[in-house]
Amino acid sequence: MTATAVPTDESRTERFDAVIVGAGFAGMYMLHCLRKLGLSARVFEAGSDVGGTWYWNRYPGARCDIESLQYSYSFSEELDQDWEWTEKYAPQPEILAYARHVADRFDLRRDICFDTRVTALAFDEAAKRWDVGTDRGGRCSAQFCIMAVGCLSAANHPHFEGFEDYRGEVLHTGEWPHEPVDFTGKRVAVIGTGSSAIQSIPVMAPEAAALTVFQRTPNYAVPAWNAPLDPNLVREVKADYPGFRAKARSRPTGFYFPYNTRPALASTPEERRRQYEECWERGGLPFLGAFGDLLFDKEANDTAADFAREKIRERVDDPGTAELLCPDNVFGCKRLCVDTGYYETYNLDHVTLVDISTRPIERFTAGGVVAQGVEYPADTVVFATGFAAMTGSFDRIRITGRDGLTLAEKWRAGPQNYLGLAVAGFPNLFTITGPGSPSVLANMLPTIEQHVDWIADCVAHMRDIGARTIEAQEGDEEAWVAHVADVASISLRSTCSSWYVGANIPGRPRVFMPYIGGFPVYVQKCNEVLAAGFAGFVLDAPASAPPRVRFTERWQEALDPDVLSPADIAAGRIPIV
Repeated sequence: MTATAVPTDESRTERFDAVIVGAGFAGMYMLHCLRKLGLSARVFEAGSDVGGTWYWNRYPGARCDIESLQYSYSFSEELDQDWEWTEKYAPQPEILAYARHVADRFDLRRDICFDTRVTALAFDEAAKRWDVGTDRGGRCSAQFCIMAVGCLSAANHPHFEGFEDYRGEVLHTGEWPHEPVDFTGKRVAVIGTGSSAIQSIPVMAPEAAALTVFQRTPNYAVPAWNAPLDPNLVREVKADYPGFRAKARSRPTGFYFPYNTRPALASTPEERRRQYEECWERGGLPFLGAFGDLLFDKEANDTAADFAREKIRERVDDPGTAELLCPDNVFGCKRLCVDTGYYETYNLDHVTLVDISTRPIERFTAGGVVAQGVEYPADTVVFATGFAAMTGSFDRIRITGRDGLTLAEKWRAGPQNYLGLAVAGFPNLFTITGPGSPSVLANMLPTIEQHVDWIADCVAHMRDIGARTIEAQEGDEEAWVAHVADVASISLRSTCSSWYVGANIPGRPRVFMPYIGGFPVYVQKCNEVLAAGFAGFVLDAPASAPPRVRFTERWQEALDPDVLSPADIAAGRIPIV
């Protein structure tokens, strides 16, 4: 279905119960839940259709690194049964088609204003409402403002000397054109070797006349072994999809896969080798579940890193190129990549790898890129330089809370957020999968659904007791931020420069942003906050006793008696993807 923007009357201020920023998977489900509560809502979306990340990231080879049967909504059993995925790892066009199907099935587009970017949000303390401004000149007002802007939505555009002189085609993997891009006969330069580069390079290379990859830091990649979905597996999962979902929610990653809690160093070298080979043959992110201590014990991690480097050397013919592609850091410290033919691409005669780790790109010219004193001609430059993760989309909007405090000022030294859901000083503002929540360290779909259900329960409770505002308390926010940092310090993930800490953006404060303590532990904390009458929050409500708050039933399932605690994490008994 073709998306159509909701018409707005720019001469007056429209009023809603809630405004939602973003029409990706988070914004769509939030709209659906608010409607079920009988509330009015308006969604503003900068793109021309639903899909969020999967609307913008259309680069060649783009696909999810979570298996398709788990990377989907779980709130509708009918949706689960009706939708048919075709591959183990769904490609971008199929995920976008799924998002569009959901929008059609639940008639969501009539409340979404497309091609409209929110530019300003300001809390009116007298009215206890949010004033919303957009780039189309329209204004509206809402009691609640819900940020569904995504964790990986603001593309990172690094600056290079002489870039304005370049006369060729410029592309960014996070802002790919909607029409096909033909690389036939072209000299292509790719800057970056993260996930989007690892997925796109094997697809672009066969078309290009020459492909030059500029690499600052190599990344570990595990083969996807993608294939059409086995119909028997699909039938098995659909026979008890709710049970399968419940098992996934009880895992630290929010998705289900077999894992081995045994420490790597408790095994013999032969046993370790056998286990690594088995996990390699299964492929994908679950490789990190080969042993329970890989992200907590450096010596154990070294065994996995050595194995992965050995695999790279086996797949790349030229020894010098192979060594450049071998990372020397902690295995899994950065987001583990999932590849299809990436390393083998460097065996092609017309593909060149340029190391810029010690001597960065010097400048652009009218016809190419200069590095190490050599000009590499390029008809097309592809920036695979990732995102300003977690907070980049917030930076694009001027958000003003109490007493004129802007969110940019509040987060100057790093994001401060209670549970990844709310920010002290910003009443009735909710952040779906914000900093301080599992978000990018777990399966995004259940993390989104859990946040949306929590927010919906909160809004319903406020309506029940006549509360006008809810706001995180500063002390509880500070305690949660400290807890997020403490838990991160246990993991080897805190030891490297990654986009988890904002290291890919010059000048950003180094703060480990996602919550690494595991999805079920986090859900339990959110449930405890609700059960205690919104502990850590202040509600502006009448003094009458509030009714008992009960959290959405399916999130109680995450409290499996076998769920491991932060103490177990510290002891290295749990894998975290």
